[in-house]
Amino acid sequence: MVSGRTARRRPAPGRAAAGGPAPSRGPAFQRVRHLYERARRAWDRPLTAYYLILGSSLLITGLGLVMVYSASMIQALQLDLPASYFFRKQFLAAVIGSVLLLVASRMPSKLHRALAYPLLAGSVFLMVLVQLPGIGHSVNGNQNWIYLGGPFQLQPSEFGKLALVLWGADLLARKQDKRLLTQWKHLLVPLVPVAFMLLGLIMLGGDMGTAIILTAILCGLLWLAGAPTRLFTGVLAVVGLIGFLLIKTSANRMARLACLGATEPGPDDQCWQAVHGIYALASGGFFGSGLGASVEKWGQLPEPHTDFIFAITGEELGLAGTLSVLALFAALGYAGIRVAGRTEDPFVRYAAGGVTTWITAQAVVNIGAVLGLLPIAGVPLPLFSYGGSALLPTMTAVGLLIAFAREEPAARAALAMRGPVLGKRGAGVSRKTMRRRVKKRPSGER
Repeated sequence: MVSGRTARRRPAPGRAAAGGPAPSRGPAFQRVRHLYERARRAWDRPLTAYYLILGSSLLITGLGLVMVYSASMIQALQLDLPASYFFRKQFLAAVIGSVLLLVASRMPSKLHRALAYPLLAGSVFLMVLVQLPGIGHSVNGNQNWIYLGGPFQLQPSEFGKLALVLWGADLLARKQDKRLLTQWKHLLVPLVPVAFMLLGLIMLGGDMGTAIILTAILCGLLWLAGAPTRLFTGVLAVVGLIGFLLIKTSANRMARLACLGATEPGPDDQCWQAVHGIYALASGGFFGSGLGASVEKWGQLPEPHTDFIFAITGEELGLAGTLSVLALFAALGYAGIRVAGRTEDPFVRYAAGGVTTWITAQAVVNIGAVLGLLPIAGVPLPLFSYGGSALLPTMTAVGLLIAFAREEPAARAALAMRGPVLGKRGAGVSRKTMRRRVKKRPSGER
């Protein structure tokens, strides 16, 4: 007999009852989901940006040293110099840069701000000295070098980038504290005039590549300061007009512009460097011809260890090597944006954003030129190309990013917990202290 109660029907296998819970996924899906959750939690940890900045910058610098030695040894032998001549100079610069990075990473923000004005004044003074006869020297048509004696020389415009970042960040932070950035005159003056003064000193020497990077830093600072669209567009229009006139009035710059996408050297070999950079990348394949086995560095490709070191990397390490370099720069850029976005200190936000804009813009300009997507601007690949004058301020700027990443309250508490403790009781006290600090001083993470 059928009971008076309504019999419950069991759902068919593999089918969920109407309104019931979804069927359980397979073990493979659960493992993938578990790995995803672990990766997401690791990515959201307070020290993620700190480790990304430190690790990616050191890896870029280390791989750059290897590629500088490989790319420069033939040119050094052609100049009757030891094969390791350029490598030794770059290694010395990397050691000094590491000291500067360590010092900058341990300095408080107040000291960074205190050094902004002396660094700007010193950079302007040296950039003026470059234009004086008998003091400034010309390299590849650009008069922007000062010889220090022996094989050592200095390019003051490279330090001008760091000076503009620190001084501009301090200026905008002080004006934000006084709530003056809502007025366009306080947003532009004196930031834009001082930046234009630096650009003028650089362009007197003919170095348009460095001027482009300085312009990118200026635009990045204005963007972070919340410049209105009309104001931002106006500054870009003025800079673009000046750049157009400078390119139009220079036969050399017009020739570089004409080499975009070139596949043949052209008349008078005007596109020789651009085309042979493509040849180097194309001959590398997926895994390259092997470290030290480049053909283009045997006199075919000009500047193989400076502006076109990325092409030699592609030839010797292949697509895998170039993608690794791009991934490291992407990680460094992401970490810089993360530091700038999660801080409550306006100076840290402007300085971190300025440094990130500087490094990523310079990497894009250099790599874009090697790939034939942008005109050859003559700027080195940050932390990677040969050149101590470029390496020292860049490593100092990376030290700033590390210091800012350490200053986040949650990151500071996590680093404090890793200090020496005595037994489990001390570890428990450290964990409680970290939790208390994080609750009292939120990191501002969004």
